[in-house]
Amino acid sequence: MKSNVSYLGAWFLVAGLAVALVFVAPNESSVMGRLPIFVAQTLLHQPIAVSGELPADRTLALITFRRGQHAQAESWIRGLNLRNDPSIAWMRMPVLNDPGTPTGRSAVENRLLRHYPADAERAKLVPVFTDPSSFVRSAGLSGTSQSYAVVINRQGEVLARVEGAFDADKAQTLRETLQTHGF
Repeated sequence: MKSNVSYLGAWFLVAGLAVALVFVAPNESSVMGRLPIFVAQTLLHQPIAVSGELPADRTLALITFRRGQHAQAESWIRGLNLRNDPSIAWMRMPVLNDPGTPTGRSAVENRLLRHYPADAERAKLVPVFTDPSSFVRSAGLSGTSQSYAVVINRQGEVLARVEGAFDADKAQTLRETLQTHGF
């Protein structure tokens, strides 16, 4: 009889541990990351808040950290035909070290305005002034040496991410995530 009690006790212990793991195990958003909550504006001065005011339930964000990564982001725009495909909500999101003053941020925005003269480009460009290292940690990215194409929901949760230049296989992963509605 003692052995049955021991087995029953062991079973309850294992079952209890399994239930506990359900509550402490990471969920999809904590594994993939989450964009920090911020309010920014496009270069056309349209405010965008992460979270809650993104253009769609799922948005493709092309995140860059350095000037040289512009070509990688541009490869995604061309590869996914984003300028001509209204079915994909997207934005360019350069993450910039915050100069700390309105004058400093304005100077950076003016440089971006010179680089992106068309209103259509300015409407899709959302500069984020923050500490890039903090942004990387929060979003679950591996660093600032590559650009990222990231699918986020309205709450800023990262649902899919790829790094580097356009690749057809990576693009397929992003398209599938963009088209999935719900979990």
